[in-house]
Amino acid sequence: MGPIELQEIEQRRLQQQTRLDSLRTAAERNRWGQFATPPELALSIARYARKLMCRAPVRFLDPAIGTGAFYSALAQVFPPEKIKGAAGIELDPLFAETTKTLWAGRGLKVVQGDFTRQRPPEQRFNLVLTNPPYVRHHHLAASEKDRLKAQLALSLYLDISGLAGLYCYFLLLCHDWMEDGGLAVWLIPSEFMDVNYGATIRRYLTERVTLQHIHRFCPEDVQFTDALVSSAIVVFRKSAPPPGHRARFSFAGSIEDPHTEALVPLDVLRDSRKWTHFPARTTVENTGELILGDVFAIKRGLATGANSFFILTEPDTKKWQIPRAFVKPILPGPKYLTEDIVEALPSGSPNVSPQLYLVDCNEPEEQIKTTWPRFYEYLQQGRSRNIHASYLASRRAPWYSQEQRPAAPFLCTYMGRSRNGKHPFRFIWNRSQATAHNVYLMLYPKGRLRAALKKHPELEVRVFEALQRITPAQFLSEGRVYGGGLHKVEPNELAQIPARLVLDAIETHVRIEQQVPLFT
Repeated sequence: MGPIELQEIEQRRLQQQTRLDSLRTAAERNRWGQFATPPELALSIARYARKLMCRAPVRFLDPAIGTGAFYSALAQVFPPEKIKGAAGIELDPLFAETTKTLWAGRGLKVVQGDFTRQRPPEQRFNLVLTNPPYVRHHHLAASEKDRLKAQLALSLYLDISGLAGLYCYFLLLCHDWMEDGGLAVWLIPSEFMDVNYGATIRRYLTERVTLQHIHRFCPEDVQFTDALVSSAIVVFRKSAPPPGHRARFSFAGSIEDPHTEALVPLDVLRDSRKWTHFPARTTVENTGELILGDVFAIKRGLATGANSFFILTEPDTKKWQIPRAFVKPILPGPKYLTEDIVEALPSGSPNVSPQLYLVDCNEPEEQIKTTWPRFYEYLQQGRSRNIHASYLASRRAPWYSQEQRPAAPFLCTYMGRSRNGKHPFRFIWNRSQATAHNVYLMLYPKGRLRAALKKHPELEVRVFEALQRITPAQFLSEGRVYGGGLHKVEPNELAQIPARLVLDAIETHVRIEQQVPLFT
């Protein structure tokens, strides 16, 4: 194909991509994991791959070919005589037929079908360029997960969490499609670098293949306009890693011209829980110092399964004549808290607006029907909306009871953005008796911190001030980030932040009385 012909096909390909995308709603494309690769990004990846392939002839594979963005980039970057074979697999029949027509007679073999159900051909491939489907685990049926997990165990003797997305299975199952020494370049969500279910991918990249490069895009630089996901390019060869091997990690900019980069030893990667520390770090420190998890029990706020039904305003509780014993105060979302200190009213409820209450009752419905008919009528409205049959409610007995989350003195917001230097998370000092739902993390002092605060409750303010001095960098080193600069921190991640500031805030005051260090 000449340059002019390629340009014409690429223009038609982009038109067909737009047409096919318009045939499905955004929600439908999300379930299919269909997020088209921007052509400039595909070209950048193909140029990078050409440098690593040197003069080797190419047998190309894209297990999620779509309309052929990577094949188009390959044809534009590699000399025609170097491309000895090319194949693509596509599940969506509309895309598969369109791609066959687009590239008919131009060297690309398109197979319509599920890649994870295909058998590798006798002649393997030495170059994989792909953007696999980003299908979240909750869109995969349990039977499908079981099949994929069994297939992975048979192929690579690896086990993987049921929380893994479809892209994880694509990457691992593609191992058998590659020839020894072959090169793979995967454009995937960067979340695998931090989350627990990414441990299998991280193990594969440090033990089964030679990891060459991971380039992570800046979270604010979203690569896909229709997906809120932070992306990474993962480059490796199908060969055992040599002794002393170091992998290149880079961040921001393009893979061809990153803003920062560093070489990280594989031993360091194997010992690291989170890979988004790199390239800012090239070592893993284990200081043995106390962390927040040593002094706080950190739990997610309670999940009702239907906040609009179970969380009511005070007028609503009166309207439905719900006894005070069956509701408890609950904090509104962070946007309603104008201050970081929540004071209590004489009743123990928070002095905030709106005043909200959580329905939490253990009485049987027949008793409620007889004694509190208006409350019973409200519960029947929930039944008519099938709330009683929802995932969480159906696992509670009775379905209108709640998990136990007593009021915590300290809270941390679960999500936030860090644009313009803003701290993505907030600590809240909760001086009320209100519980909190799952937009907050709840920090319960434990052990000697709990004992110290019980004896010296006036020191709570010092603990709160110390929590507020935790820097954004400390949060971001433990939490995770999504496209558009959206940050999230899980309980186990918040627990890893050093607790020295908290301890120093109260230890000197208690040590004077006890004549011994409170913490060691």
